[in-house]
Amino acid sequence: MNDKIRDKLKTLTTRPGVYIMRNKEGEIIYIGKAKNLKNRVSQYFRSSPKPSKVQAMVDNVDSFDYFIATSELDALALESNLIHKHQPFYNILLKDGKAFPYIKIDMKNDFPRLEIVRKVKKNDGAKYFGPYIAGIDPREILKTIHFAYKIRTCSQKIDGKAKRECLNYSLGLCLAPCTNKVSKEEYGEEIKKVIRFLNGNDDEIEEILLKKMEIASNLQNFERAIELRESLKMISKLKQRVVANLPKDVNKDIFAYHTNGLSGVITSMIVRGGKILGIMNYTQTDAELEEKETLFNFLVQYYQTSLVPNEIIVSHEIDEKLLTEYIGKNIKIISNPHAVNLTLLNMAKENAEEYLNKHIEKEKREYEQSIGALQQLKEKIGLKNLPRRMECYDISHISGTNKVASMVVFINGKPSKKHYRKFKIKTVVGNNDFESLKEALTRRLKRYIEQNGESFKEKPDLLVIDGGKGQLSSCYEILKSFGLENEIEMISLAKRIEEVFTINNNIPIILKYASAELKLLQNIRDEAHRFAITFHRQIRTKSQTKSELEEIKGLGKVKIESLLNAFGTTENIKNASVEELCVVKGIHASLAQEILKHLNEN
Repeated sequence: MNDKIRDKLKTLTTRPGVYIMRNKEGEIIYIGKAKNLKNRVSQYFRSSPKPSKVQAMVDNVDSFDYFIATSELDALALESNLIHKHQPFYNILLKDGKAFPYIKIDMKNDFPRLEIVRKVKKNDGAKYFGPYIAGIDPREILKTIHFAYKIRTCSQKIDGKAKRECLNYSLGLCLAPCTNKVSKEEYGEEIKKVIRFLNGNDDEIEEILLKKMEIASNLQNFERAIELRESLKMISKLKQRVVANLPKDVNKDIFAYHTNGLSGVITSMIVRGGKILGIMNYTQTDAELEEKETLFNFLVQYYQTSLVPNEIIVSHEIDEKLLTEYIGKNIKIISNPHAVNLTLLNMAKENAEEYLNKHIEKEKREYEQSIGALQQLKEKIGLKNLPRRMECYDISHISGTNKVASMVVFINGKPSKKHYRKFKIKTVVGNNDFESLKEALTRRLKRYIEQNGESFKEKPDLLVIDGGKGQLSSCYEILKSFGLENEIEMISLAKRIEEVFTINNNIPIILKYASAELKLLQNIRDEAHRFAITFHRQIRTKSQTKSELEEIKGLGKVKIESLLNAFGTTENIKNASVEELCVVKGIHASLAQEILKHLNEN
């Protein structure tokens, strides 16, 4: 603990609030809430043994800030907003994109239809069923419902003024409320049957589908019979998820947290209509001091995008009152379950423990192939610094035409594709890979000096050149011309026997065959090669397309560019209709006809 932290601890209040931990660079690494700021924050810096993940976070803390809140509930709301905004490394982070699908029925509509949605809106008058995860596709459930019940699938406004019914009415798949073929009450009865099925009653729909399959088979409509058979298989799959001794109308979520002190896993089990709809595992690095607080933090984020059931079973005793206040719904939270609830919780616990063991093994492999490989590379070839950001370049052309260069970036041993960049070689004449590589590298380093472009602003730790000592020496002169030879390290990898050349040694280094560090160099070299070839092919195809289009009278550069932007290739233009070509700015009907005539005759 430094003096800055020690002095600030003395100023802490006993009121509720939010605290923010920062590292030496001023980056936010953890955000927490507290009923008593003084007690909670002080706990992190006491000498008593702490869980490994908490100690790892504390070791990186250089300073902290705090905000006072009027209540613990307000502190919770502020904490949640700040975590969502800053996404600190040591906090639980559940992305909105991870929200699972639900089936929605808008009960405010006189003739509701079924929709698949990923966001649950509170108090909107709709019924939501789900979430559907891990092997259950809500689209298949909707298809099954529409086979059995005559519910509309269209999204049009129902006002009874439609001139005629759609094909679904003729096929017996819709009651046609659009043309007043059914009353609100009759349609409502059909919706009630759908709700009974979605609430767990499978028997009725199974009987309907069996009868329809038999009729379709007797009429030799085998295609429909097969579709109905597949729907019956889906219902059978749902039945296999029934929890023994649970009523069909039971909805509950089960959460179990398991940790080894450094890593942790929270397993969620979703039970709807007496069936287990799915099990999901979430790895955690949350730096809370107590396991129950980690589980609480998870639930706060989880129920921001998920439907809240009437009953939640948890592996740790959590603050039920605070969670209920925050969510805004009365929930029964069970932390000491019995009978079937205990069976479900034990199942979730076993899943969490097994998943954590597999996750640790996976992390170990990933570490060996990334950071571990970087450390080995630094040691084996004598680098001054760990090459956190590596860049590799490659040239691609055919006989000196359409020359391009690729820049591939690996960060912490893994591809960072958002930082990849492509260069068209502008100054080199003919087939000269040396000069082309020098041009690409010069342009890249110039942009670093000028701090121009998102991917160019950051300095590479290591430049990997594809080639031998000659290519390395040539590129090193470029590095020296910018005065960066002491800031950026450079090596080359020769393909013949995968020799690694360094600046200060004429004798190549031979890395151990199949070692993680050699594989890392091969991966970045091969990725640069792939990226360069892909870009070259795009340029060549576009060049050939341009050449062919330039032969057409009435097509200038602007119109050709517009066509290529809209259709991409000659083949796509050739297969387009006159009407589709006329959508492009500057292309009229007679010119479109001329374009199609020329392309289809050549």
